Amino acid sequence: MRLQEFWSRLDRHFGSMRAQSVARDHVFAVLGGRTAVDAIDAGLSVRRVWLAICEEYEVPPKER
Repeated sequence: MRLQEFWSRLDRHFGSMRAQSVARDHVFAVLGGRTAVDAIDAGLSVRRVWLAICEEYEVPPKER
């Protein structure tokens, strides 16, 4: 998954305002206590970060 697709999926699922908050403010234990943006900046794969968000926010499997 590319970064652009990650942001598109976040916007589509959460709306643009909430997507920014989910990515920049929410700390995910499964990402080492990082936000999504911090995890990506630290080198974690975008796909892994997306799946962590999906698990945390119970995104339906068909939308993952």
